[in-house]
This record gives sequence, structure tokens and C-alpha cells, in this order.
Amino acid sequence: MPEVVPIAFTVNNKSVTVQTERSRSILEVLREDLHLTGTKYGCGEGACGACSVLVDGKQVLTCTTPVAEAEGKSITTIEGLAEGDSLHPVQQAFLADEAFQCGYCTPGMIICTVALLQRNTNPSNGEIRDAMNGQLCRCCGYERITQAVQRAVEMSGR
Repeated sequence: MPEVVPIAFTVNNKSVTVQTERSRSILEVLREDLHLTGTKYGCGEGACGACSVLVDGKQVLTCTTPVAEAEGKSITTIEGLAEGDSLHPVQQAFLADEAFQCGYCTPGMIICTVALLQRNTNPSNGEIRDAMNGQLCRCCGYERITQAVQRAVEMSGR
């Protein structure tokens, strides 16, 4: 039987410690233990991007990343982007451009966009497409998603 150990990290600016097996995925811990259900289970293979979060500011696919790798780090989920009642500019841009249909991929798309804009404040259309390449939308809303990313760049004033 796998050993259960305490693993401490920060989620959305809140320190947490979970008692769990080190090999469980970050996704499982976020959804099942911490009840943060905005991060979605898509493929379970790290291929679709639905499970994306920021770990120390970098995009991580949580379905394939063991929670042990989060120890001592800071995780930001889709729930942690807004400040109070104010949406993050990327969330505002996705809403303004209706860059979702079913919405299942949207949290991962938004997290990916936030990570992109932290690396590159003024990406070209090609750079946007390259960055979003690992994010899958089953509804094929890619044109509106690209427009939303462009709007997010504009909204950030860069």
C-alpha cells in the first residue's frame, strides 16, 4: 500500500497541506481534496491542456504531474485568477469575445493565455497559435479563442 504523507504548497494564495500519496496527480488533489473543480480532466495523458494550471507562474498539465512536484510551490488555478469580483483581463477577453461554446476547455485555454502573456507581452498571431497548439477545443472555437487572446493583449495595454 502506498505511503500517505503530508504535502504542503500554496493554492490561489492560500497555504494548504494535504495528506496523500506522493504519486497522485495534482489534478486529483485539486478536484477531489481541495474541491477546486475549475481545472478539468480532459484526456488524462497531458495532450489536451484542459487540466492546465500555473505552478510558480509556468503552465503545467496537472493530469500527468504528481502532487509531490507541487511541494513548496505556488499553484494558481482558474479560480485564483480573478481578484474578488474583478475578472482577470484574460477572463474578461474570453467573455467579451465569447471564446467558448461548451466551456470545458476554457479554463485551460485561459491559463495557457495567462502563461503566454507572462512570457511574451505582445505575441504575434503565429506566436499565439504556437503557444495554444497544445490546447484542444472539441467545439473547434479556435478563431474566437485566438481573437480573445488578441483582445487580452490589447486590454493589457501592451
